[in-house]
Amino acid sequence: MRRRPRPPFALRGPLGGAYHCPMAIVAPTKPIREVQLKVSGMQCAGCAVTVQRAIESRPGVTSASVSVTNGLATVTGESLDPASLVEAVRRRGFEAQPVDRAPAPAEARSEIELRQLKQERRWRFRAIVSLGIWLPMALVDWLTDAAWVPWAMLGGATIVLAVAGAGFYRSAIAAALKRATNMDTLIALGATTAYVFSLVVFILQIEQPLYFSEAAALLGIISLGHWLEARATAKAGSAVRELLELQPDEAELIDEQGRVRLVASADIVPGDRMLIRPGGRVAADGVVREGASEVDQSVVTGESMPVPKTLGDSVVAGSVNTTGRLVVEATVDGHHTTIARVAEMVQRAQASRAQIQRLADKVCAYFVPVVMLIAVATVIGWPLFAVLTSQPVAAAATTGVIAAVTVLIISCPCALGLATPMAVMVGAGAASRRGILIKSAMALERAGRTTHVLFDKTGTLTTGRPTVSEVQVLDPSCTVDELLRLAASVETPSEHPVATAIVNAARAAGLDTVPVTDFQAIPGRGVRGVVESRVIEVGRDEQATCRVTADGRLLGAIMVRDEIRPDAREAIQRLRKMGISVGLLSGDRRAIAEAVGKELGLEPAEIQAEATPESKARLVAGLPAGSTMIGDGINDAAALASADLGIALASGTTIAIESADIVIPSQRVVAVPETIQLARATLATIKQNLWFAFMYNVAAIPAAALGLLGPHGPLIAAAAMGASDITVIGNALRLKHHLASRTTRGPSAGGHSMHS
Repeated sequence: MRRRPRPPFALRGPLGGAYHCPMAIVAPTKPIREVQLKVSGMQCAGCAVTVQRAIESRPGVTSASVSVTNGLATVTGESLDPASLVEAVRRRGFEAQPVDRAPAPAEARSEIELRQLKQERRWRFRAIVSLGIWLPMALVDWLTDAAWVPWAMLGGATIVLAVAGAGFYRSAIAAALKRATNMDTLIALGATTAYVFSLVVFILQIEQPLYFSEAAALLGIISLGHWLEARATAKAGSAVRELLELQPDEAELIDEQGRVRLVASADIVPGDRMLIRPGGRVAADGVVREGASEVDQSVVTGESMPVPKTLGDSVVAGSVNTTGRLVVEATVDGHHTTIARVAEMVQRAQASRAQIQRLADKVCAYFVPVVMLIAVATVIGWPLFAVLTSQPVAAAATTGVIAAVTVLIISCPCALGLATPMAVMVGAGAASRRGILIKSAMALERAGRTTHVLFDKTGTLTTGRPTVSEVQVLDPSCTVDELLRLAASVETPSEHPVATAIVNAARAAGLDTVPVTDFQAIPGRGVRGVVESRVIEVGRDEQATCRVTADGRLLGAIMVRDEIRPDAREAIQRLRKMGISVGLLSGDRRAIAEAVGKELGLEPAEIQAEATPESKARLVAGLPAGSTMIGDGINDAAALASADLGIALASGTTIAIESADIVIPSQRVVAVPETIQLARATLATIKQNLWFAFMYNVAAIPAAALGLLGPHGPLIAAAAMGASDITVIGNALRLKHHLASRTTRGPSAGGHSMHS
């Protein structure tokens, strides 16, 4: 269970000072062992739930998370026995084996891509075949009653059961062999019963309707749903692949004789000396042994400025060397770098399930066996009742079979399957008109339950582009323009972001720079050069304040800061009016983070600075249920995935966008409260739809079992299923009208605002 901090919403509680050590790992209070299993045979999220339950049933297991994306099960507990865990998985019809070592980044990427491609292709083929056959079948059955139609229906349904039904049958049979049931059991049983009943009617030429079309439709629609689920899973998994791509596949190592050789980054071991050239990317975490430079580690820490690195300083995999030559001694092997750990955190977070899904899983666990018992009781009960009441047994037996078929058909969760997707489709459509991309029903549910919002700073509340905020003249003989002109002249050859900000400010003021000679860039300190026969030096401190001197005399200072987005303060105010707590999480220095927070109206207790990707993910995971993380950088990927809800700005990296559940393409921070308001309305509709679907089954199944639907019960059941679908769709259309009216009334920019 996640530890939850006490209110008020302060960011200093859960992990304390551990954030100030970039690679700090908080030691657990009890010795907990972790085991990873590679699981094969999982086809959908339902399979992952089955595997998770099997693992959690074993002694000593504290928790388990299973990801259908990468086929991995992560198990935590005390005194775990890998062999026992593998056997528990195999008893559920899946294959498993312990993972002895972490795969190399390139190897992991290839394995994830191959698994996802196979999964999507499998369900796409089944959906296309089954729907491609069912739709013409239904059309022909509706338009004509020619003698050849039953033969065509029989052939089409047989192909669908063989192609689309294969996966359901394997899963149902595997569960049956282990004396268990799942949703595939009900799907396979319902489709088979309708098919076999129709086959008997067809062969014996009994005056009863045929249900070949219903059997094909059931398998086709569910296969389509699994295909869409597989596509969404592959999309989410691409975040992990892109994270792993940040670690280069090869590295230059320096041997004891000083020779440089190229090796695979996966072969790096602690103690290896890596040569990092200017513009090169660090292949493994390590410590600088030679050279000095500035390293852009925004992919890991989110810092907006390159960080100076000299002898003894640590560097992390994935960061980029900007200027000087570095020799770095590896402190970890190529399999356990910071990038690899962040990717693993994203994988684990993505394996979690939404609360509404867990509820549906619990219901389905009882729903399937109950429906089967009702069907069996219906078949037995009707002739038994006929014997007790001295009525014709044969007629009662026929009625019992028809009633049982009706029970199985009417219990198929079509309305239950539409309940969430229809509301999601409407909610996502309304969001897209506001420039908001919502990826899944899980994202909508979590957004609707949001109680805490945590913002990343750089690129989220700020633009991520340093600008000159103030110019202070301290020498009476100098002017503002002269100070800015001299500083820009000496900064022109530099590619540092601060230099770019000063040069851009001079150009915006219409100032002409002059050539600089004897230019020198001093890592971590600034630049120096000769301008108009004077030695001009621009020195930088931790707050990005640049002190300008001429021949050693202080002329003034130039303050550079990351510009705050114009709607950031409004977004925070609106969230607070909605009763949502707000905080700031940043990898930047505390002085910079607090300065930004003060301007946005945040208290120091609501600000956490100098956070690493790992500490960000741990802090977000420790927040109360209903937490939302908003970010844009690669360093935010694990935190975005660890939060109940992750929101990314489109100005951010692809990795952050893929890791997030919701994307704001227009870079409007104020879209965050709009999204939560929209999600609350959508979540209410989802709950209503689920209530309609469940109540439909509660009322319809007993009516079918008692024969109240008559000899044409299966046909009435199919029509009733359609009516339940219409109810769900109608409620979704009501939501669409409601959201459209709120958009019309919203007064802010472009008519996109949603006010309470």
